[in-house]
Amino acid sequence: MGWTRRRDDLTAIVQAALRRVDPYQMLLDHVRLEGDELCVDLAGSPRRFDLLAYRRIVAIGAGKATAPMALALERILGDRLDGGVIAVKYGHTERLQCIDMIEAGHPVPDDNGQEAARRIMAIAADSDEQTLVISLISGGGSALLPLPARVVIGGEEVALTLDDKQRTTSLLLACGADIEEINCIRKHLSMIKGGHLLARLAPARSINFILSDVVGDSLSSIASGMTCADPTSFGDALGIMDKYAIVDRVPPIVRRYLEAGRSGEVEETVKRGRPELALTENILLGTNLQALEAAAGEAQRRGYRPVRLTSRIVGEAREVAKVLAAIALDCAAGSILAAPPVCLLSGGEPVVQIRGDGLGGRNQEMALAYLLELAHHPELAGNLTFLAAATDGNDGPTDAAGAFADLKLLEIASETNLNPASYLANNDSYHFFQGCDGLLKTGPTNTNVCDLHLTLIDSLPSDQAATT
Repeated sequence: MGWTRRRDDLTAIVQAALRRVDPYQMLLDHVRLEGDELCVDLAGSPRRFDLLAYRRIVAIGAGKATAPMALALERILGDRLDGGVIAVKYGHTERLQCIDMIEAGHPVPDDNGQEAARRIMAIAADSDEQTLVISLISGGGSALLPLPARVVIGGEEVALTLDDKQRTTSLLLACGADIEEINCIRKHLSMIKGGHLLARLAPARSINFILSDVVGDSLSSIASGMTCADPTSFGDALGIMDKYAIVDRVPPIVRRYLEAGRSGEVEETVKRGRPELALTENILLGTNLQALEAAAGEAQRRGYRPVRLTSRIVGEAREVAKVLAAIALDCAAGSILAAPPVCLLSGGEPVVQIRGDGLGGRNQEMALAYLLELAHHPELAGNLTFLAAATDGNDGPTDAAGAFADLKLLEIASETNLNPASYLANNDSYHFFQGCDGLLKTGPTNTNVCDLHLTLIDSLPSDQAATT
């Protein structure tokens, strides 16, 4: 029953990683009120903000992890906080006292998100030199704050609609574009992303606490960079659409708008050198790498040698699975990296190219592709179990965080006539793992730092160890 213990260990390792990137606790650990000063100490770089310089302190923000951040901020500031508005994914909530919370659609935006964006921009417009705005930003903020662009081009008003953004977002999600590519386009169709929120906030000062859900932690990509400079252009956005052959499939007004931007008829997103950038401070609160370090520590406590591979996994989930499985099989053979018992750790955010009409997410798709690799090498795979999990608790449009992969699942699949290759071809990983009890369900975690990919490998069998 080694597979049972490995799955229990993997679940505990994931929980340890989630505790490390709990945004509520991280804010309480690193942000405090000392008299009339707000003190922030992250990464050994202390900052102090004199609150007596401001007549009003308000909070705004969006993301899957923003509700616990808001709860912590209310606890830290108490009655010094004059309210605010945040947008969160449905179900990713907390009980707040003075900050209004709007639940909205993710990954495809909806009317609630649009209303939240309008209210946040109204707060920004009403802010002045005596206002301190504290932004709470985490992954998912892009979809949760849709504010379609509206400009005059050649004397004619061109107004994008929420439907235009919904259709464009759905195409981007289906074609296999990565998050930086998706957010580049989102920024150039929006009145709030790509630094536009920061421009509206001026002349108010702002502090932005940011939880990263993008590989490499680029501030301009997290929630589409609402409070920082944007290095991308309208031309880049059109280039991405050309790359995935969707430029003729998006709503015609979207293409027209982007082409007008490329020709200079529409103002670009905020670029380096803009004076508004001096009025803000972006503070990175938590990352995938921190979650991996906590996972490594828990694995070691459970008797496994942790081997950290990378926190920058990208690419198509099926192909990533082949690489990770190959590394694990070599470890299981005792021929690479470290002899078992070992825990291989990686993180990042692969993508899925939708070919079928099934249900799943990138982590479940990766686990299913990984399982097929194990099926080719049962002589090596008996002592290993893999888990791919989304740190936000929702993998794609499902109620699962991810899925396991080991030979026990293949055994159950065979007994119940579940063909993993057929399910993978139809992008139906959820129903496959549901049928053989391979799903990991955590519920919404209220944090979000990309994905975790973990493999546990037990000690080699004695007969195999003798030959290596």
